This record gives sequence, structure tokens and C-alpha cells, in this order.
Amino acid sequence: MGIFSNFFKKENSKEDAKNRLKLVLIQDRAMLPSGVLDNMKDDILKVLSKYVEIEKSRLNIEVCPCDDDPRKIALVANIPILKSSNREVTKATKQKRK
Repeated sequence: MGIFSNFFKKENSKEDAKNRLKLVLIQDRAMLPSGVLDNMKDDILKVLSKYVEIEKSRLNIEVCPCDDDPRKIALVANIPILKSSNREVTKATKQKRK
């Protein structure tokens, strides 16, 4: 069984390296310096956390090539929302009434 596990492990390593290279190339096309995507992710989470509770363990934000033009990039976010934040909803409702 050890022979097969090493074979599959190498295949996964190959795919991981391929995906990392794609990410580097996409970030290079977007002219995003290292760390900018992480900073954007943190900022997006701060803003959204004011309004909703987010399941951070399943969060996925990435940069991908656009479907219609591979030379362009898109920021794609999959952010599972657990529930709304009552505090901000109440605050927004009060402001509308004024």
C-alpha cells in the first residue's frame, strides 16, 4: 500500500505546485504585490462582519482569470454567512427612521 500512497502524494504535490504557479501568474497579471490579496481579504471580512456572522473556516477568496477574457482577472469570493448581526441591523433601521 505504501507504493500507492507515495504515487498519489506526488500527484497531489504536482497539482499543488501547478495551482500555486497559476496563482502567482494571476497575481502578476493583476500587478498585485505580495500580501495585497491577504490584506484585501482581511478588509472585506471586517466590513462584512459588521453586518453578518461569517463562517471563517469555509471562507474562500481568490483571484481568477475572467471567463470572457483570460487576460483580465476577477476577485471571486465564497463567504458562507451564518446569520445577520442584530446590532448593525438595528442601527440601520434606526437611521432610516430619522
